[in-house]
Amino acid sequence: MASVTQTAYILRWAPLNFSSQNCTSIKFSPFSHQLLGHGKVSFSIYGHVCGTRNSFSPTFTCSAANKPSDSSSDISSTAKIRSEVLSPFRSVRMFFYLAFIASGSLGGLIALTQLIGALANPVRAAEVPEIAKGLGIDVAAVSVFAFLYSRDNKAKNAQIARLAREETLSNLKIRVDDRRTIPINSLRGIARLVVVAGPGSFIAESFKLSEAFTEGLVERGVLVVPFATDGDFPTFEFDESEDMEQLTSKRRRLWQLRPFNVSEWSKWLDEQKKLANVSSESPVYMSLRMDGRVRGSGVGYPPWNAFVAQLPPVKGIWSGLLDGMDGRV
Repeated sequence: MASVTQTAYILRWAPLNFSSQNCTSIKFSPFSHQLLGHGKVSFSIYGHVCGTRNSFSPTFTCSAANKPSDSSSDISSTAKIRSEVLSPFRSVRMFFYLAFIASGSLGGLIALTQLIGALANPVRAAEVPEIAKGLGIDVAAVSVFAFLYSRDNKAKNAQIARLAREETLSNLKIRVDDRRTIPINSLRGIARLVVVAGPGSFIAESFKLSEAFTEGLVERGVLVVPFATDGDFPTFEFDESEDMEQLTSKRRRLWQLRPFNVSEWSKWLDEQKKLANVSSESPVYMSLRMDGRVRGSGVGYPPWNAFVAQLPPVKGIWSGLLDGMDGRV
């Protein structure tokens, strides 16, 4: 999100005008206030005190500077760092590819000049086949290494773009309860999130289908983020009987999260559907790994049974060891 340049707003308020001499200008010390993570607003007050009647004519000046903490450049830098960590030898390979391309190009240029000289001199006609062979080898080497460099570069750009989208998702906020709102990235290493996005009826049916797998999902650290794209969020019905008290508690925990700032969620979801060539009306799901990376996604209901079968539990000494081996759905 682009930063907003500093803007000043001047509000004037003048009481009844008392005619008097000896007006004295006064100035209150400026102060500032931090706005909800977006920047600071500074205030300063100027005025005039006139005569013995203390006629005060103040001028309020408010200036605001919006400096978002997560700009596109910051996200891009984070994505590049994560890309280097995930593929540590790619940069080395690309460096050697460039070195081989430069070496082959230089050799090809030298061979080309020699070939021109040999063709122009009948005495060197016997050298033409050997020079042409060397030139062909240089051209073939340059072509091969250029292809390998292009392939790695495309893979790098695609990976950075994917990681940047994941970083954007990780900065979206979710509501834990009526008092707590946290970004998704605060749950890294704690939970495996499953985003379920679609109409209210789709959310309600997904809730029903997950009932048989509640215990297995909770044991594997799965938490659901239901996002009703039509604004018609369903009312979840839980069994309040004593026999089902423990299971009901787990189901409440499984479905306790809610998206915060719906407009940001809608924008991110629309972009994801466009990139995946999915209709904007299609209900979708997306599952995340423990480390926040996207594990799998698709159109339709989440495969709760596959999650239980493939994900390792988060209890005991194996907790966290298989975070990067969640597999695919």
